[in-house]
Amino acid sequence: MAATGTIAADELRRRVDAGEVHTVLLVFVDLQGRLQGKRCSGRYFVDEVLVHGSSACDYLLAVNVEMEPQTGFALSGWEQGYGDFALVPDPATVRPAGWRDGTVVCFADAVHRDGTPVAPSPRQVLRRQLDRLAARGWTARVATELEFIVHRESYDEAWRRGYRDLTPGNRYNVDYSMFGSAELDPFLDRLIRVLHASGIGVETVKGEANLGQHEVNLRHQEALAAADAHAFYKHAVKEAARAEGLSATFMAKWNKREGNSCHVHFSLVDADGRPVFQTRPELLDRFVAGQLAAQRELLLAFAPNVNSYKRYTAGSFAPTAIAWGEDNRTCAVRVLGSGAGRRFENRVAGADVNPYLLVAAVVAAGLHGVDGNLPLPPAETSNAYLADHERLPAGLGEAVGLFRASRVATEAFGADVVAHYVRAAEVELADFSRAVTDWEKFRGYERL
Repeated sequence: MAATGTIAADELRRRVDAGEVHTVLLVFVDLQGRLQGKRCSGRYFVDEVLVHGSSACDYLLAVNVEMEPQTGFALSGWEQGYGDFALVPDPATVRPAGWRDGTVVCFADAVHRDGTPVAPSPRQVLRRQLDRLAARGWTARVATELEFIVHRESYDEAWRRGYRDLTPGNRYNVDYSMFGSAELDPFLDRLIRVLHASGIGVETVKGEANLGQHEVNLRHQEALAAADAHAFYKHAVKEAARAEGLSATFMAKWNKREGNSCHVHFSLVDADGRPVFQTRPELLDRFVAGQLAAQRELLLAFAPNVNSYKRYTAGSFAPTAIAWGEDNRTCAVRVLGSGAGRRFENRVAGADVNPYLLVAAVVAAGLHGVDGNLPLPPAETSNAYLADHERLPAGLGEAVGLFRASRVATEAFGADVVAHYVRAAEVELADFSRAVTDWEKFRGYERL
């Protein structure tokens, strides 16, 4: 099913023929949730790529953030010769690139040459979980709330400064402030225009608590389309910031103040479009119980980086306790809404999350709760930070061990996918272990 704001194949051909579209960005989402891919001429795309697909080096799923090839992956490596996998365009995802005239974006799925899915590819990981829902007659509806922090320096200037002494886009906390957030109106206006021109449904924009921090809320939609919109939106923020001579970061924890979160709102509809959590409230209980039961062992899908874990600080609105509550923002899972809007919000992920893995993990945990008929524990009605609940893992190393041993992850994703993401996290840990931080230099240069 095509997402709202997309362009049908026949319409794309017409626009190419009319000279209205000259470039198609064929994009593939990597392990870090980034858009990688190729710029295709519009004519070549509609005549060749839409019919026959394209290809990309399989090392895209076996690199670190720096795009350095890594060892230890069964899928790709020097021993396998770093060959290609096919990129199969998804025609339902074609939409304008609102930051660039005459250009559209098309998401692609990674498949092997024999046509089988590349299982660790993030989009394929999510597809597998959505197929599990479809087998029960359910469709997931998802919306993500993704925060970012804006600085006055451009990306080039921020790089030259070593990301030190950057000027935040706002001088003080502008959470819900109409006047304070207006200081960034030129950038925010550009961003909304870009998203609107791209057919991305925006609901609201608001300031947040950290300096220069803002959040854009997108319309809820079918889960795969929502993950695509999340990845597209994140890229669009950076394009809009660059056009304004600014920079924006989606790091989970930029400084000692509030981190950047990614709350995910989740609901189900049945084959007739009826809201499942309204018509069968016991399934909402099972889904929430599954979130709680599997949260620790699936945390790697919510918090994939070393920096991710620094966000989990008591009293910061980032959860530390594995608890649920009715409209309680101190909990990992918040249940809210009424009637057709009844849903739950998992508040664990940071803005550095891969949205496909995040939603896949939410589905896997929910089905774990349904299949195990897990009872829902009592709701937390007070401050979960201070209550007696199980806690989130303290760091990436602990999360890797839990994910590696997770029966829920292995049964839902497959042992090959689990091993792939464990290896990716091990690479992240190894890279960090070799880094010398500013904290170490300031602490030890003279005084040790």
